Amino acid sequence: MKILIADDHELVRDTICAFLSNEPGLRISAAADFEGAADLMNREGPFDLVLLDYSMPGMNGLDGLAKAKDLNFGSPVAILSGTASRDVAEEALASGAAGFLPKSLPAKSLIHAVRFMAAGEQYAPVQFMTEKEEKTTHPLEEKLTRREMEVLKGLVEGHSNKEIARTLDLQEVTVKLHVKTLCRKLDARNRTMAAMIAKNAGLF
Repeated sequence: MKILIADDHELVRDTICAFLSNEPGLRISAAADFEGAADLMNREGPFDLVLLDYSMPGMNGLDGLAKAKDLNFGSPVAILSGTASRDVAEEALASGAAGFLPKSLPAKSLIHAVRFMAAGEQYAPVQFMTEKEEKTTHPLEEKLTRREMEVLKGLVEGHSNKEIARTLDLQEVTVKLHVKTLCRKLDARNRTMAAMIAKNAGLF
């Protein structure tokens, strides 16, 4: 059984590979980003199961899932994450992921999940999918859209409009419009002040 693990965190990737390599009948390949995973799928695919880290370079959220499903000729592709919320997990499963695996999953459960998904079943840990998420939303955050929050994060990190546009795959003019809206919503005179307000409020 051929398994592909793609994760940009070397320790996580090596640990998962080590667990699975000890299992009889499993042949493990690994990649550090989506581009590397895509290359392996093109050269060595289809794999019986592909595990993709949700936030690694090149994934672009669930866009990577859709591309990987095509590259793997419809064979199972699952999402692996240490940070994604239950909403993301539900969206991934609804989008046809073979499963959603939190990185906190015990080794025995991981092996069970891998065999389960490779057999064509959909897997998600019951505890993760049913436990209540404590959501505390900052009052400022409630004023902003998800995209505005992403642009604001870029401002806080000191990036230019051009850099933010490249990171978020937007036009620079769109970022400028978002910055203008942010300044109005945060009652800030300029982008620097908007970033300071966000930083002082503990948004990032």
